[in-house]
Amino acid sequence: MRNRYVIAVLAGGLLLAGCGSSGASSPAVPSLSQAASQGASGSPGASAQAESSQGSWAGRADELHAAAQCIRQHGVPAYTDPVLTASGLVYTDSRSFDNAPRSVWDALQQACGALAARAGLSPDAEPPAPPQLIQAGVRAAECMRAHGLVNDRDPTAQTPYTPGHGFGLDSSEVPAGGKASPVFQGAAHACRSILDAEIRASTLASLGNDG
Repeated sequence: MRNRYVIAVLAGGLLLAGCGSSGASSPAVPSLSQAASQGASGSPGASAQAESSQGSWAGRADELHAAAQCIRQHGVPAYTDPVLTASGLVYTDSRSFDNAPRSVWDALQQACGALAARAGLSPDAEPPAPPQLIQAGVRAAECMRAHGLVNDRDPTAQTPYTPGHGFGLDSSEVPAGGKASPVFQGAAHACRSILDAEIRASTLASLGNDG
């Protein structure tokens, strides 16, 4: 239900497989290195850096589209274009990379690494959660606590989240027996509509309207 995914692309513009991080198991996905992420979404001054290196908002949007198109053409056809907000924040949904084989990473390294670096495409530097997502996450956490998940904490702007999937739960928030436990399943059933609202608030379309 609510999981985390973490991604990385090596310095010099090479895409690499990374490791997911979550209270439950998470699949491997790609990511961008510090060097490639200097002009990306989560770093301070990202908008100014992107404008100076790309020339304009439209120029950077074009670079992001080119990188995404390359990724789709080289083994991840479901990957959607990242969203570039008016303030220069970049949101991207990396779930389409889940369980990609090593052969796909090799193809991405060769074909798309330089484009990703040029665009400042750094999914491992997702911007802080915006207000409307935090509010939806707090409502979901309140509901889950009221139905037995007493350790489910309210998210903040610094809480990890996955676009299109909402906030994560770490191991300390999941009850004994994990997500298959009756307590978790009961809370999830009772809070389904509220959890769905959190997921909707984390979609790229919603995030793109909050930058």
